[in-house]
Amino acid sequence: MIEKVNLAQKFALFNDHWSPKVTGRVNDFEVKVVKLLGEFVWHHHDNEDELFLVVAGELTIEIHDQPAIHLSAGEFVIIPRGVEHRPVAETECHVMLFEPAGTLNTGSAPDSAFTVTQPDTL
Repeated sequence: MIEKVNLAQKFALFNDHWSPKVTGRVNDFEVKVVKLLGEFVWHHHDNEDELFLVVAGELTIEIHDQPAIHLSAGEFVIIPRGVEHRPVAETECHVMLFEPAGTLNTGSAPDSAFTVTQPDTL
């Protein structure tokens, strides 16, 4: 059965930060939602590009040797594989992620306290 997804309803189902939730699948990719607040860990993904779409709030993506990328609601950025980055949200930010299934949220920093190995499905 084909079902629509209401992002506001999905975001209302949880309160934790930095813990992605799977809301759908497209071929071999997962659509995830996550609430962000504060600074994440510096990391990169060896094999995956990563799309950050800001649904609510504002997000900064820090990248070594490049100006930070500031995103507002309705904007997205694709971080290419291998690029070291760190998301930072000064206030709570709601983000949708689109990435290959099984992508570890902390990439090259798997021992981080932020690591989620099995994201919940909403």
